[in-house]
Amino acid sequence: MEAGDAELGVLCADHHPGYSQPIGGGIAYEGYVSPSGVGYDIGCGNKAVQTDLRSEDLDVEAVMREVTRRISFGMGVPNRERVDHPVLEKILRADFAPQRKLHQLARTQLGTVGSGNHFVNLFEDEDGWVWVGVHFGSRGFGHKTASGFLALAQGLAFDERAREGEMDSPPVLFPVDSELGQAYVGAMELAGEYAYAGRDVVVATVLEILGCEAVHEVHNHHNFAWREEHFGRTYWVIRKGCTPARPGQEGFVGGSMGDDSVILEGVGGTEAEESLFSTVHGAGRVMSRSQAAERIRRRKRVVDGRQVWVQEQVKPGVVDWPAVQARLREQGIVLVGGGADEAPEVYKRLPEVLAAHAGSIRVKHTLHPLGVAMAGRDVFDPYKD
Repeated sequence: MEAGDAELGVLCADHHPGYSQPIGGGIAYEGYVSPSGVGYDIGCGNKAVQTDLRSEDLDVEAVMREVTRRISFGMGVPNRERVDHPVLEKILRADFAPQRKLHQLARTQLGTVGSGNHFVNLFEDEDGWVWVGVHFGSRGFGHKTASGFLALAQGLAFDERAREGEMDSPPVLFPVDSELGQAYVGAMELAGEYAYAGRDVVVATVLEILGCEAVHEVHNHHNFAWREEHFGRTYWVIRKGCTPARPGQEGFVGGSMGDDSVILEGVGGTEAEESLFSTVHGAGRVMSRSQAAERIRRRKRVVDGRQVWVQEQVKPGVVDWPAVQARLREQGIVLVGGGADEAPEVYKRLPEVLAAHAGSIRVKHTLHPLGVAMAGRDVFDPYKD
C-alpha cells in the first residue's frame, strides 16, 4: 500500500507472494488502476453449477475420461472443439486496437483451461447432488493484454517484451483519468468478459457430457479492478486472488485437489466492511512450485531431424507425487493430470482459511471432490499468478 500510495488494503487468509501485489489481497486507490496488481490472468475466476444428477448415478471415471478428451488443458494449447461466442466479435472490434490483433488467439483458446492450479472438477454436495466446478481465466488473450500494458508503462510498444522486475516490485499504476488508464480499464473489462465466456463454454460441455441440467449457478472472478464505494468514498479496488463477498453475494472457492471446496456468501458487519467486502479465492499456497516439484530446465534438442523441447531435472522436489496419487485413489478421487506442484500438501487447509473469515462469510454448501482434471505435470507454466 505504501509503495503505491494506496488508501485501503486487505490481506486474506490465503495470501502468498505475487508479482507486485500479494495473491489473496486487495488494494484500494482513489485515482489509479494497476495492471500489475490485477496480474496476468485478467478475470481469472470460478464457476460452479449444481446439477439435477445424483452422485450414485454418476460414473466418475467415464465422465473424467470424456472431459479430458473433449476439453483442452495446458499452456498455449488450442481448443479441440471450436466454438462461436459474441465476445469474439467484440474482440475483433475492440476499442483498444492492439487487442484486435489477438482475435485469432482468443478464438483458438476459447473453452480451454490452461495449466497451473486451473481445473475442471466434479463434486458431490452434502445432499448427494453433483456439481461441476471450474477455475481458469482469460488465457493467452488476457496474458498478452496484461503484458502489453506493462510494456506500454515502460515506454515500449504494446507487442514488445516488458522488462520484468522481482516479485516485490512496486506496483505499476495508471491514473484512471489518463488515456492509458482509460484504455486499460476497457481492455481489462473485455478480457474479463472473455474469461467468463470461456468458463461458460467449458461448464456447458461438461453438462452435455453428463447429460444433465444446471439448477443453480455461481460465477465469480478474483483478478480484476472494481469501481466500488467504501466508507463514503469511491475507489478502484484491485483484487488479485481475492473474491468479492458483499452481503448475500455468492462465491465458489476451491480447495486443493484432495480437499473440499465451498459455496459461500458474504455477510454484513464491521469485519466485512474493513475487508472491503473481500474474501479468499482458494486455500493459499504454503510451498512454491519449484520447491514442491522437481526443478527442470527446458532445452531445445534435435530429435529425428526436428527441434523439440526437452526437460531435464535440475533439482528434485520435496513432494512424493506417486504417493499423492495413491492417496487420492484411496480417497476415491479420480485424478487426471496434475503434478507435485499442485499436491494437497503445498496448500493450506481450506477450513482453516475460511475460519479466519468467519465474521464476514458463511458457507452454504460443502463440495467433496469426486473427479479432478488438470494439466499434466509436464506442462510448462510461465505465468506468475
